[in-house]
Amino acid sequence: MSAPDVGTHAVPLARVVRGDLVESVHHGHVVVLAPDGSVRLTLGDPDVVVWARSSLKPLQAVGMLRHGLDVDDEELALVCASHNAEQGHLDVVRALLSRAGLRVDDLRNTPDWPLDPEAAFEWRTTGQVRSSLTQNCSGKHAGMLATSVWAGWSTEDYLSPGHPLQVALRDAVASLTGVPVTSTTVDGCGAPLFSTTLTGLARAFGRIAAAAPGTGEQRVARAMSQHPWHVAGTGRDATRFMQAVPGLVAKDGADGVYAAGLPDGGAVAVKIADGSARPRPVVLAAALAVAGVDPALVRPVGATPVLGHGTPVGEVVATFGPDA
Repeated sequence: MSAPDVGTHAVPLARVVRGDLVESVHHGHVVVLAPDGSVRLTLGDPDVVVWARSSLKPLQAVGMLRHGLDVDDEELALVCASHNAEQGHLDVVRALLSRAGLRVDDLRNTPDWPLDPEAAFEWRTTGQVRSSLTQNCSGKHAGMLATSVWAGWSTEDYLSPGHPLQVALRDAVASLTGVPVTSTTVDGCGAPLFSTTLTGLARAFGRIAAAAPGTGEQRVARAMSQHPWHVAGTGRDATRFMQAVPGLVAKDGADGVYAAGLPDGGAVAVKIADGSARPRPVVLAAALAVAGVDPALVRPVGATPVLGHGTPVGEVVATFGPDA
């Protein structure tokens, strides 16, 4: 591999405590940036090259706005979302597609069940099968298709890396992160996925969260922070973090990624080396506290109990921050 292994310089970020013993340890990397872009904290390798997965969606949404995406704030939040496929999510995706003269059948993201267990149960009990609509990235794909329509680009091949849309989104990722895209692959949903560094990801979220009024970045920040349920859904920690901290822009990503930006321009980015989602909330809460957020606001969201017979017998704890 040409890029360094993401585990090479990883350090312990969270310990899983069961009873009076540490049962396991999650390693990874953390970057915390101050409002002026200077570094407040790094753990591990701040310049590790990562696949930011769905944490790139707000950056991609900025790129879509730059090329003609015409949506309201709820729709824009869905473009940035990894949603639960609850009914309200599906309604907004359908509305966005309809206004662009598109149909659900135009979506090319990988068919899947809803992320939310209750939504998945309801979907299946009504005789439905895995669908691109209910896959968590359908908002992003609806936005990609709609942007292509309004920009006058073809829609059948919108997932091709050489399509004008994907070239525009790659350029948006590079400009917002300040880091050249050195690698491209295919994300789980089928869309092109662009590399960046952990510091670059944090930098982009700080720029989005503190952007000037009238910019695409500010529109994304407003949509996400004012409509956090549309970005994830009921019970999801990304939604709960944004509900807890005014103006926060936060987005989780598969394989242990999390990024967040604050309205003062401060930002954090996290990569769990083993790809686990379990420690992400507590690590993000600790990183936000280092960034200046009142720990009392984020501690309840980050709390991750360890269960024994359905009862808490321990917890996942961060190795840094005010509670370490």
